[in-house]
Amino acid sequence: MNNSKLIKLAISLLLPVIIALLPAGCFPFEITVVEQRVVAIFIFAALMWILEPIPIWTTSVSVIVLMLLTTSTSMIKFLKQDGEAFGSAIPYKDIMATFADPVIMLFMGGFVLAIIASKYKLDAGIAKAILTPFGNKSEMVLLGFIVVTAICSMFMSNTATAAMMLTILSPVLATLPTSGKGRIALALSIPVAANIGGIGTPIGTPPNALAIKYLNDPDGLNLSISFGEWMMYMVPLALIILFITWIILRKMFPFSQKTIEIHIDENFSPKDTNSKIVLITFIVTILLWVTDKLTGINANVVALIPFGVFSVTGIFTKEDLKKIDWDVLWLVAGGFALGVGLDKTGLAKHLVEAIPFSSWPTLLIIIGSGILCCLMSTFMSNSATAALLIPILLAVGKGIAPQLESYGGISTLLIGLALSASFAMALPISTPPNALAYAKGFIKQKDMATIGIIVGVISIALGYILLISIKGL
Repeated sequence: MNNSKLIKLAISLLLPVIIALLPAGCFPFEITVVEQRVVAIFIFAALMWILEPIPIWTTSVSVIVLMLLTTSTSMIKFLKQDGEAFGSAIPYKDIMATFADPVIMLFMGGFVLAIIASKYKLDAGIAKAILTPFGNKSEMVLLGFIVVTAICSMFMSNTATAAMMLTILSPVLATLPTSGKGRIALALSIPVAANIGGIGTPIGTPPNALAIKYLNDPDGLNLSISFGEWMMYMVPLALIILFITWIILRKMFPFSQKTIEIHIDENFSPKDTNSKIVLITFIVTILLWVTDKLTGINANVVALIPFGVFSVTGIFTKEDLKKIDWDVLWLVAGGFALGVGLDKTGLAKHLVEAIPFSSWPTLLIIIGSGILCCLMSTFMSNSATAALLIPILLAVGKGIAPQLESYGGISTLLIGLALSASFAMALPISTPPNALAYAKGFIKQKDMATIGIIVGVISIALGYILLISIKGL
């Protein structure tokens, strides 16, 4: 570990320790010992996720372990105290259950589908099938790449989608003149479409899943937002943003070559039994997700169907199991654990009571939180940003529920945050698709920043217009 990371690690550890040891009177509101420990862990998570002295998923694991040892009913014995000032310890099972949360299973099912789609070349087959109707006119090829990338990102990891589409794009760019700006348009289309496409489904990005978790919690808001309902509103929003992106890319980076030929060598062929099982399971799973209100099968349960089918038939092996993005699952679980800490200790309630949110303009709270989320996600993981902000804004939303009613309620607040996290794409470090595209050497940072800021601002505006006009989902 270099000196820079050591300094970041020292800051991330020292400040939370100081906060944990401060006298209770130093806080602007009444706070118990357990709540103070949760504040310290929250600050620890925020600093570690922002500064990244260690991988962000390891921070989530640390958060869960620290909460178990210092704030749970199974905390270290000498840390326990008697009396009302100590507060209520969190049931340790509630903290440990965050990794087995139904939303984690939903994501796992999505990962399994993506792994098998790649293994059997179904993803390449989908790309070829969708790209072909767009023909070979340069501007239509650009639209084709945008559409294919966005659709795949709705059901697959946007990182895996971007990697696949950039692989397909590389030989295409080699045929274009180096002096033409069209190369930049094509290269930028993939990370932008991957980021925007992810908002289309609850499994498209971790921030979506985080928002759904709190909105659908049977012991909380219990709004029962279905997979299909989310898609009903978010897919059209994504398509509108993508169409605007296509126009912007065409105008800013015009093609000097009229036509482009695309050759995708890999293809899906449903001739053998396993390939047929993959195709049928893929179609059935998506149909069950979209119609979960009609079938009565929860989307989280549906996610385990492909896992079961592919495992029993031998299509999904123990080697494939290693390919699941466990780091993402742990990251999301850490965010859930912070939410449990804020809620179970009563800290969230005390935080909201200490800040006069009820006297603030409601739109400022709604849109301001989205802008803050977008700014933070520009410089750090959008999943980590959502994990930090969503539990806090949930508590804020509960405290000002009457004010939020005319704007769609708490769902507008939390979904707005989830969308804003995905709209942060101005820098190579903002999202993995951005980093992959930039690493290929096809894009200059200034071009990525220009498009990222323009599309991000437009997306946030359209997202909140949609949420406020339909009064939440």
